Amino acid sequence: MKHRVVITGMGVVAPNAVGLDNFLAAIQEGRSGITFHQKLQDLKFSCCIGGIPSVSEEMKNNYLTPLQLRGFDSAGILYGCIAGIDAWKDAGFDIDKSLPVDYDSGLVFGAGTSGVEKFREAVYKLDDQKVKRLGSTVVVQTMASGISAYLGGILGVGNQVTTNSSACTTGTEALLMGFERVQAGKAKRMLVGSCSDDGAYIWGGFDAMRVMTYKHNENPEKGSRPMSSDASGFVPGSGAGAMVLETLESALERKATIYAEVLGGNINSGGQRNGGTMTAPNSEAVQKCIVDAIKNANIAASEIDAINGHLTATIKDPVEIENWTKALGRTGQNFPMINSLKSMVGHCLAAAGAIENVATILQLKHQFIFPNINCEEVHPDILKLISKEKIPTKYTSKKIKIIAKASFGFGDVNGCVIFKKY
Repeated sequence: MKHRVVITGMGVVAPNAVGLDNFLAAIQEGRSGITFHQKLQDLKFSCCIGGIPSVSEEMKNNYLTPLQLRGFDSAGILYGCIAGIDAWKDAGFDIDKSLPVDYDSGLVFGAGTSGVEKFREAVYKLDDQKVKRLGSTVVVQTMASGISAYLGGILGVGNQVTTNSSACTTGTEALLMGFERVQAGKAKRMLVGSCSDDGAYIWGGFDAMRVMTYKHNENPEKGSRPMSSDASGFVPGSGAGAMVLETLESALERKATIYAEVLGGNINSGGQRNGGTMTAPNSEAVQKCIVDAIKNANIAASEIDAINGHLTATIKDPVEIENWTKALGRTGQNFPMINSLKSMVGHCLAAAGAIENVATILQLKHQFIFPNINCEEVHPDILKLISKEKIPTKYTSKKIKIIAKASFGFGDVNGCVIFKKY
């Protein structure tokens, strides 16, 4: 028997807001979280702007113990713990060390590179022959599964506890991995999400690739411009997003708030063939991913009311729109409304899918489309495919029943998920 799967809790740490209510207000207002960073300029970066969540020392102490914070220097794990704990509490669950292990609950929480600042500190200590000064948490802060290890212990969950990693697709993949486990009855609920570190040592490689914009160091909030004619590369971001997936039976039994239902989705790869490379998508595979997600969700392409795209503000934006039109068989006025959260928060890398899924679900729950800021002039190749009014630049109240979200990542990997209003 396949269980129906719903979302009963969410948490978010984003460049433009921390916490669900703050984040909802920020995306409705079209508030940017992109700022200038002097350190990037000092290090001779071309792109000196980025999105870093605002987390105070007081906030850290509300989520991690003094012992956990001793020698702690892993931004991604911090963001993931905040988002994950918030989502768990939002779903109505207590965090109590005296409670027994919860074998009905598990988590899939993804990451790209974990604890890069801690790793850098460790390298310097080792080179200085200070191996005994590394501290006892250097391993858990730098291992890929650091985030799931921290959260698993904080929440006391006893089902599957793991970390996935698929570049920019990580968050959407984590959601679908958790969805399949709950749907199959292997867990009553799964916390899913993803996180990303921030700063020069994560972003430097992208600056070297020249895929980040260098034109907006003087006006950071204008820097991230998905789908626009003058998009000049992505703006890096960071943070975390988290969602609690649960069987409908369990949610109803608990009288939990239900944000949305997950109808289905799909994960695939283009195999780095047919135009796909380590850094570019195979369009055939992208289209197949969307088509197969729709099939898995048991809906028709015509039923999709809105799309939250991957849309990074690079030369690939028009290609992504073309892939959507072909996969859905819809163009011009018949195309759904589409937006990109990256206009406000930048590209949050491994955290992108999770943060953007939270934003997507909030639109469904509150029946609106958040604006594509900085998209004054739509790219002409996009206007050949879909009508301009399908790319709203202001908050738009809209009845939405079904919304699609996709993420595409380095390594030619794709993920697409379909949500329905409950």
